[in-house]
Amino acid sequence: MKKIILPVDFSDSSNQLVDYAIGFAKEINAEILLIHVAAADIGFVIGDMGFQYFPEVEENEMKYELKELHKLQEKVLANGVQCSHILKQGIPGDTILEYAAENSADYIVIGSHGRSGFYDVFIGSLTKEITKKSKIPVLVVPCHDEN
Repeated sequence: MKKIILPVDFSDSSNQLVDYAIGFAKEINAEILLIHVAAADIGFVIGDMGFQYFPEVEENEMKYELKELHKLQEKVLANGVQCSHILKQGIPGDTILEYAAENSADYIVIGSHGRSGFYDVFIGSLTKEITKKSKIPVLVVPCHDEN
């Protein structure tokens, strides 16, 4: 069975991306491996006293993200496609590509939010990074927030 890595960020367009991946997985007889990469510094804040770490903030955020991943997994499974999920912390592009290699994935399906210009210059584009560095085919799905 083929494997599709599906990075999700829980934005409004994540459902569009999951719907596309479900259809693609059915066409090629593949399973979906959902991945969400959380920031490595979720519990850190900067204030008057410098950097402070609040483990409860990190714990609550990780619980929320796991719950959201589980919801997406249930959606995929309900559509008759095998699915697993994982939450990792790290640098998104590197973490996704490492996960794809570890799992001998056949494809990465990733969304493009259609941002350009200053956004890419200052923030960078995960989709652009993945397509440049990936050793396996990357399908870029145009996703647009409903608003």
